[in-house]
Amino acid sequence: MTVKLFIASTLDGYIATKEESLQWLFDVEGEGDNGYDAFYSGIDTIIMGKKTYDWLEKEQAGQWPYTDKTSYILTHQEISATDNIIFIDKEKLTELSVNFADNDKNIWVVGGGEVIKLFLENHWVDELQVTIAPVLLGDGVPLFPSGNYEEKLQLIDTRTYGQFVELHYLVKK
Repeated sequence: MTVKLFIASTLDGYIATKEESLQWLFDVEGEGDNGYDAFYSGIDTIIMGKKTYDWLEKEQAGQWPYTDKTSYILTHQEISATDNIIFIDKEKLTELSVNFADNDKNIWVVGGGEVIKLFLENHWVDELQVTIAPVLLGDGVPLFPSGNYEEKLQLIDTRTYGQFVELHYLVKK
């Protein structure tokens, strides 16, 4: 199993404005799909928080963009699963992490910040691909919220996509 973080951030480390807007991301000139299809084609499972799920549902007008993958949504609410969307709490996620460790699936931690923090605090992240946009927000939703984690990283690749720079790191274990 490989757990991957693949996310875009402003140069000053935010993944969204305080109002949870990503318009800053779409205003930057990229190149093609900025490496998304190559990354996504190697992913088997998706994990995200309920806020990110709700944002996607709203932005995609109810059309789930990951119908070909199993998606786990981290939430405190009791919500019935659909064909490929499973709602789980932290305890169930911890149980799943043991099962994930026994297979060769690639897992994408989509976000948001609190889910990223949870994965970092449990040392579940193996790779980080962070695409930096040449934007300064000054405030917003941080890519890495304060938490009880410390990781050493090894830079294995950099790529540019128009104005974006992608940094690809392995977490040293």
